[in-house]
Amino acid sequence: MDIHRGFVHIGRLGFRTYAIALYGAAMTTYGAITSTNDDVSASDGFGIDAEWDGIPPANTLSPPHTAYSRSRGEYGSNAFRSPNGTDPTQPTLHESLADRRRDTVQRCTDAAKSAGKRLLFGMTTSLALQSVPIPDDCDLDTAQLHTVSSSGDRRTRLADPSITAHIWQPLVQYPDANVRINQHVYALDLFHTWAQLAHHLTMESLIVLGDAIITAIIRQPKLAQGRDAETIRRELMGFADALPRFRGKRNCQTASLLIRAGVDSPTETRERLSLLKHGLPEMVLNHVVSGSTFRSGAAMTLDMAWPEYRVAVEYDGDHHRTNKAQWRRDQEKRDRLRSRGWLIFIATGATLADAGARAELAFHVARALMTRGAEFPFRVLEAPIESVAREARKRAKRQ
Repeated sequence: MDIHRGFVHIGRLGFRTYAIALYGAAMTTYGAITSTNDDVSASDGFGIDAEWDGIPPANTLSPPHTAYSRSRGEYGSNAFRSPNGTDPTQPTLHESLADRRRDTVQRCTDAAKSAGKRLLFGMTTSLALQSVPIPDDCDLDTAQLHTVSSSGDRRTRLADPSITAHIWQPLVQYPDANVRINQHVYALDLFHTWAQLAHHLTMESLIVLGDAIITAIIRQPKLAQGRDAETIRRELMGFADALPRFRGKRNCQTASLLIRAGVDSPTETRERLSLLKHGLPEMVLNHVVSGSTFRSGAAMTLDMAWPEYRVAVEYDGDHHRTNKAQWRRDQEKRDRLRSRGWLIFIATGATLADAGARAELAFHVARALMTRGAEFPFRVLEAPIESVAREARKRAKRQ
């Protein structure tokens, strides 16, 4: 076992040996924030009509139905902002996103009326307007409204101190890269918003945001335009390459290698990335288990699975524990699949709380995979996410 390199073939040793090695080594977390201020401006470019005249109702969109907390203590520094807490009386992610969207639409509408013209909003305001969770480690002030334009000479001078203006030069080449929220308010296209935020986020949160954007688009028919999730993912992978030079372009190109479709919540992405950083092989997301259905006839799916080895990881947010119907559904599925030879591990906020907790879950999953014939070098310490991306690039080239 070579602790300095961070690799260990755990199939040849027990958990006691592993624990001594793990906690005797320094647990290291990686990732850095690159933060700067944009030049200022506003815009009046307009494109896709999402038919959201007025303040949209709570069910305008259908974001992921998974609750999670914004607490750094529970989910770590890369959690996504949400008003939802661990208290079961607090709103779910779906409810929180709907509430934020309504509030943001109202604020943006008031700002546009005050300015006497239509306004295009980008950055974190665009995410809120389109029901995408906002990265918790973003270095922007998310209490501000963020407008965007293609150049300084298109700027709308606004006296309101709660509005920050930005320039996004790719709008010159893509003037229709926006979505109509109502007659006063437009939001920057989500692909452009992702790229625009690149130098305001850690690499890991940029990946998590990419997953969340794919989920948000696929749940909005006006934005999906008939595309399936995998098609949207492939388009996002090549998006940064097609744009003219911008700050954060290289980070986007790196992050795109690890963005995946079919993710139900940001915390699921973070769990997936943690397993990859420990050396586990790529998993299938939202795997539909062949021949297994609920009593209702609905197909049984697993959040993350290695079907060849019948090993899976499910992420349980608070509502899996506090919602009786959800709890019973989970138990029905897991009892059925375990009786058919599946090994199912449950991830929670606690298993993502710190490097030690993440490593312990990764160890147990890795050992189950190796016991069933999988071969790969397990890492005791998490590798930098950039290293995982390089590995993904090499695999893609071999395919």
